[in-house]
Amino acid sequence: MPLYPYRCTACGHGFEKIQSFNAPSLKKCPKCGGALERPLTAPGLQFKGSGFYVNDYASGSSKSSAASSEKKSESKAETACSGGCASCPMAASNSTS
Repeated sequence: MPLYPYRCTACGHGFEKIQSFNAPSLKKCPKCGGALERPLTAPGLQFKGSGFYVNDYASGSSKSSAASSEKKSESKAETACSGGCASCPMAASNSTS
């Protein structure tokens, strides 16, 4: 159940009350009987687990390693050419020999 803060508009008395979501909000101050308001507060938020920072904002080293692995795969593709296509420079060198 959530914890709701209340503040009296007449005397300024502030307190918190644990209430269910369906419970009606309090209307009268317990000290003076004045009207109550529920001020806005920041929600309590806590991240647990491995964390989004580590996963979403990784260091630049992992990005550079991904780029270098792409370059390696491109160079492997160039050397693995069998020269079967007409537009390939490897095809021209294979057909003359």
